Amino acid sequence: MCTHTPKCPPADSTDREAAHVVAAHPEQGWSLLCNGTVLFEDTGELLPDGQVIAPHRPLAVVA
Repeated sequence: MCTHTPKCPPADSTDREAAHVVAAHPEQGWSLLCNGTVLFEDTGELLPDGQVIAPHRPLAVVA
C-alpha cells in the first residue's frame, strides 16, 4: 500500500505509527496511515485485519 521511499513500516510491526498520514480527520479524532492503520487521538488503533489495539497513553507522573 505504501509508495513512500523509504517504505513505511507495515501495520503488523511495532513501529506502525511511524507511517505517513494519508487522510487526517482531527474533527472526528482519527487518521488513516498509509499502511492501512487507523490511528485514533486517544492512541487506540484499528489494524487493517480488524485487530483492535487498546489506547496506550503514557501514565501521568506525579511529582
